[in-house]
Formats: sequence, C-alpha cells, structure tokens
Amino acid sequence: MFNHFRNIETAFSHIKKFSLLWVVSCALVACYAVYQSYRAAERAQNRIYVLANGKALEATAFNRKAYLEVELRDHVKTFHQYFFSLSPDDQAIKANVSKALYLADESAKKQYDNLQESGYYNNIISANVSQEIEVDSTKLDIDQYPYTFTCYATQKLVRTSSTLTRKLVSQGKIRNLKTQTDNNPHGFLIQHWEIIVNQDIASKP
Repeated sequence: MFNHFRNIETAFSHIKKFSLLWVVSCALVACYAVYQSYRAAERAQNRIYVLANGKALEATAFNRKAYLEVELRDHVKTFHQYFFSLSPDDQAIKANVSKALYLADESAKKQYDNLQESGYYNNIISANVSQEIEVDSTKLDIDQYPYTFTCYATQKLVRTSSTLTRKLVSQGKIRNLKTQTDNNPHGFLIQHWEIIVNQDIASKP
C-alpha cells in the first residue's frame, strides 16, 4: 500500500516537472514568435513600393543617420563648387553664387560681398580667367550639434598664358533644416563659414 502511494507521489512529481517544462517551453516559443514578428514588422516598414508603368517595384528605405556623413560631405562639396567655380561671365558668376547662398547662411553672403567689393570678380572677368575647384577631403565631427567641418580643396585659376594652383581650407558648422527643397536637396545649412587658408602653391605656363 505504501509502495502504491509512493508510486502515485513519484508520478505526480513527474507530471509537475513535465508541466513546468511545458510551460517554460511555451513561454520561450511565444517570446521567440513575438521577437520574429517585431523584426518582420520592422523590415516591412523599410520597404517602399513605387508604381512605375503599372508595375509595383520595391525600393528600400534606409535610416538617414547611416548616410549622414555622406550627405554632409556632399552638401559641403556642392556649396564649394558653386561658390568657387567661376567663369569670366558676370551672369554665370551670379547664377553660381546664388545657388551656393541657398546652402549657407549670411556668413557666405559676407564672403561674397567682400570679394565683390575688392574687385575679385571684375578681375576674373577682365582677365578672362576660369576658376575651378576640387574638394580633396572634408573632415567632419558629427558627435556634437551643429556639426562642424573643415574642407580642404585645390583651386585652379586658368588664364590664357598660365595656370595658377591655390590651396584652400575653410571651416564652419552645419545645421539640419529638416526640410528639403529643390534649391537645398539635402536640407542642411552651412553657418559661421570662414576661409582660413587661401594661398598660391604653384604656377605653370
């Protein structure tokens, strides 16, 4: 009789352990299912479907932060190319500079006014000079906001008789406008911009 009770107790103990193991297993499966569902929903949010010629084409939406440095560098490069790429034509100079001024604050306008007052643009036109710029590198600090940058570039002033090469270094801060337009596709604004180095490094016929 006592053996019978012990068998019942042992069986009950086994059933309790099995039940506990079953509950834990179900909880783990449920947690895993919730986790996978969350990941699937997150992946679905990063999908965009574009309708083209009656067909739905899938595009992928990326987190902008992952490409922040790329966008900042391109914004800085575009600004410098507009501001410093000059041809001996007053209308062309104004058109390029006006595009650059959409990408920066009044600090860029002050630089433009100073160059204009010093006769720089008149000399470009009268001497029939073409000015080109190549951005060599851009150093960024995105750990603090507004973001800071230092731009290293090479200028070439092409005359009929010679080509002058100059070193250009400028620095400033970049603010996120959080709005993008045709004139400012990245939605950034350069502020407190200043030229810290602008010197001749070579001249050749």
